[in-house]
Amino acid sequence: MSLHARWRRVRTAAIGAVTIGLLAVGCGGSSNGGSSTDSDTLIVYTGLAGDWPRVFNPYLPTVSEGPGTIFEPLFFYNIARQDDPAPRLGTEYAWNEDGTELSITLREGVEWSDGEPFTADDVAFTLNMLLEHEALNTQNFQGEPTVVDDTHLTVSFDEPAYMKAPDLLGKTWIVPEHIWSQIEDPATDQIQEPIGTGPFALTDFNPQAFTLSANETYWDGAPALPEVRYVALSGNQAGADALAAGEIDWQTGPVPDMENFEQNHPGYKSITVNAFQMVLDTCSNPDLGCTGPQTDPAVRQAIYYAMDREQLNALAFQNTAAEMSPGFALPERDAGYLSADLENQTVPMNADVQQAQEILEGAGWTMGGDGIYEKDGEKLSLTVRVVTGWTDYITAVNTMSEQLKEAGIELTPQPASNNETMDARGRGDFQLQIDSLYPGPTPDPYYVYNNFFNSDNTVPVGESANPNFSRYSNPAVDEAISELNQIDPVDTEARQQHYDTIQAEIERDMPYIPILLGGTTSQFNSEKFTGWPTDVNLHAYPAVWQRPDQAQIYRSLEPAGE
Repeated sequence: MSLHARWRRVRTAAIGAVTIGLLAVGCGGSSNGGSSTDSDTLIVYTGLAGDWPRVFNPYLPTVSEGPGTIFEPLFFYNIARQDDPAPRLGTEYAWNEDGTELSITLREGVEWSDGEPFTADDVAFTLNMLLEHEALNTQNFQGEPTVVDDTHLTVSFDEPAYMKAPDLLGKTWIVPEHIWSQIEDPATDQIQEPIGTGPFALTDFNPQAFTLSANETYWDGAPALPEVRYVALSGNQAGADALAAGEIDWQTGPVPDMENFEQNHPGYKSITVNAFQMVLDTCSNPDLGCTGPQTDPAVRQAIYYAMDREQLNALAFQNTAAEMSPGFALPERDAGYLSADLENQTVPMNADVQQAQEILEGAGWTMGGDGIYEKDGEKLSLTVRVVTGWTDYITAVNTMSEQLKEAGIELTPQPASNNETMDARGRGDFQLQIDSLYPGPTPDPYYVYNNFFNSDNTVPVGESANPNFSRYSNPAVDEAISELNQIDPVDTEARQQHYDTIQAEIERDMPYIPILLGGTTSQFNSEKFTGWPTDVNLHAYPAVWQRPDQAQIYRSLEPAGE
């Protein structure tokens, strides 16, 4: 059954249930009087299916909120368009001539939300914390911070580190030394009472909803948006029905009849952008403890060719997705980086069952009597994890299950809660998982390669990997990433040979099996609030779960009644 049909079937009953649930959540209010019925409270739904965990440690993969809103970076980098970095806690930065030392100037007069002054010591402490706790150091920071005075510091590197700047400056959440230095293990502490410098502060929490309120002492003045209320629902279906009932103001996710959304939802607008690359994560590395048929590169390649992506796009994503590249550079945005040596510049949109079967048989798999391949007594049967309530992904994996069966591959969806699924992804307790790879802090595929394909960002099964969840390890890819980090980004000719190497290796190994370039669609209440991103003014990436872009959007919003 199509996604549209399933929505229509349950729509009427679900709207009433959602309305009752949200009104109940609103009655809890916040410590300063806000509730879901306040005309100037922004009510958002992030897609979480289940209760909110009280986790506000911005470095934990299970964080509920905080990056950008409570804990700020030094600069804001807009991945939606080519903007200069916008100052936040930092005001200026500069490299020395050989790219081995970064000088940073900080904003004066900033206070933490508990009234303590913010200084360069807090920045140095945060960077040293990353060095001391590998689980937190997802950007693989290897610099040495030195405090010059309260508003200046330098960061030194053993080799040129130009490509480290956007992550260091734009994705490092600065934490207060006077509090975090007393924490026994910041890699596990949930930080249930966060203290930050950001435009918002946590003022109310329960597992069904929590509230961020404007920080009245924020260095740039309190935001015009007084409160943001995060609600917990049961999944995408509930989010769509909450929109239809007018009970939430912003969500990012699928809704029925997306093409006619604005006509069907007066007062709301919709926007779609493409930057996240949908994949099947695979626990791919047997040397790090992965087990199952997906550890065979031939199986991953066969799955790649057995997908009918046109059908997936139509049934699961309402044709909002687009072609992606198996080299993991965005075909339009990163056209200049795409390698001419790729076997496929973009993914095949239709299934090639014959190609899939030839790959399997060339790797020693033989067809069993039940129509499923087997090898050495092992059946080519796989499970794929998916978050309960994520209707688009659920439709996608159910459709894939039927598609792959035609090629002799058995695929069984394994739905679970968001928390359980994300925890399993980190620990390597999965064979396949439908997921999306987030873009880096600037429009350059380097960051996807460094984050998801660099062996420095993974660990054995049983330990928490972040974010190389596939546990991929390839010395040629690691070396090419290292070389790219040392070359000034303006020298595109010198850099291209390393992009070519990476793309050829990952197209062959396929530790993440490409699906499609996701169409990220957000729906928002333009009648209640002004200042939203538009097609002509993408001042931030318009997804409620994209951090710190969500904070940039909150800072730009104003209640329409003011």
